[in-house]
Amino acid sequence: MSIGKKRWVFADGDLPPMPEGLDGPKAHEALMVVNNGDEEARLSVTLLFEDSEPKKGFVLIVPPRRVKCFRMDQPIWGTDYVIPFGQYAFIVESDVPVVAVFGRLDRRPGMAYYPVAPFAE
Repeated sequence: MSIGKKRWVFADGDLPPMPEGLDGPKAHEALMVVNNGDEEARLSVTLLFEDSEPKKGFVLIVPPRRVKCFRMDQPIWGTDYVIPFGQYAFIVESDVPVVAVFGRLDRRPGMAYYPVAPFAE
């Protein structure tokens, strides 16, 4: 039995800066997707911005009974496109139910790793 939802919206993307002189993990954001089902999950991702047109057509694949992490601070998923700094949001639509979590590692003083709450249906 598959668990999860087919549509996920994450409204608070904002790539954190990497403070000068810090060692250790790089500040970043990532989308983690769990596919607990018996079929491959094919996900379509649309990026939304405050002051520019949406970017569509990104496709992610998560094999059955697997988890995959997709970094947001690197060229996006097999393309040359890099998300610009600043506010963004994204919609994930899957052909099978999945569970999605969006997290941010912010290395500025007083910050930490934390998840961003989604809307899912």
